[in-house]
Amino acid sequence: MTTPSDPPNGPTSAGPLSGLLVADFSRVLAGPYATQLLADMGATVVKVEAPTGDETRGWAPPERDGVSTYYLGINRNKRDIVLDFRDADDRRNAQELARRADIVIENFKPGGLAKFGLDYDSVAETNPAVVYASISGFGSAGGASLPGYDLIVQAASGLMSLTGDPDGPAYRSGVSVFDIMTGMQATVGILAALRHRSETGDGQHVEVNLLSTALSAMANHSSTFVAGGVVPFRMGNAHPSLFPYEPLPASDGEIVIVAANTPQFRALASALGRPDLADDERFASTEDRNRNRAALRPLLVEALAARTVQEWFEVLTDAGVACGPINTIDGGVALAASLGLDPVVSVGTGDEAIPMIRNPITFSRTPVQYTSPPPTLGQHQDEIREWLETR
Repeated sequence: MTTPSDPPNGPTSAGPLSGLLVADFSRVLAGPYATQLLADMGATVVKVEAPTGDETRGWAPPERDGVSTYYLGINRNKRDIVLDFRDADDRRNAQELARRADIVIENFKPGGLAKFGLDYDSVAETNPAVVYASISGFGSAGGASLPGYDLIVQAASGLMSLTGDPDGPAYRSGVSVFDIMTGMQATVGILAALRHRSETGDGQHVEVNLLSTALSAMANHSSTFVAGGVVPFRMGNAHPSLFPYEPLPASDGEIVIVAANTPQFRALASALGRPDLADDERFASTEDRNRNRAALRPLLVEALAARTVQEWFEVLTDAGVACGPINTIDGGVALAASLGLDPVVSVGTGDEAIPMIRNPITFSRTPVQYTSPPPTLGQHQDEIREWLETR
């Protein structure tokens, strides 16, 4: 039996966040991605689900053994309990979990947890040291009532206006990029707040939202407007300030080539058998190549037609030119494996083991651990309830 000050029993961890308890009131993507990062680094994460479960459990196909691969991809290393906040006993258990937690993370609509006594102000009354992270779509002020879907933010932020062919329709990113980035921003904010707490003993409220993340993440494009007064426009796969910095056709497909400065362009020209291009005054500087891309592009295409994508990948890589094939996901995983990055880890043991993508962070002293596969709905219900009810 644990004491009220101990987290519920789970796999032990020596990760950098070992000993910290996370009350995870989030669902879908941004929040669960953040809490998986925290769990990978050793925190004990208690995932709290409504009786209907996290929506992503049913976002299929694709699936593995009847469970959505979407859910599986962002929920490892967590403990799971079902709590219905409308039920008085469940609500008390949720409040007790928040009282004991080092970190609370939620992505309800702003203000949505106040009626359950689970908003920041309520939790901080009994747990002033808590680091409480809120994730929303458009912030807690004028955009509090707006639904926070990644696709809507991709549209409203301007990202879709930058994605696609110049004369074609706007496109979304193939990944829910701002959900993932917002989860990462939440993690950064939580870790910074933990640092502050270690110095002062004080917790605080960390707020992140998808729109602010989007504007920050569009870095140079946002700056183009804010600092330069110019509204960027979509250019397909081209870069507004660099050339070549895009896919170019080889004999059997396209290869992405990057020559972001003059030494890189000189190396590219030499590897293509056209060293004269580096001495052509039209292409002498980054600005010149950008301005005269219409003249330079057909010369590069002509040279690249002599070999296949794989051949050019090997030749250009040997020459120190940044390049890469346009892979499908299986090709990306295979490339990472060939480079010794070990991209796939097996989480769990025996029949319950699930192949998952490795956490991208490597620690020299406190390695990431993969202690348990994504939990089933309410998998740790009994032991967590017993722990919470030991007042």
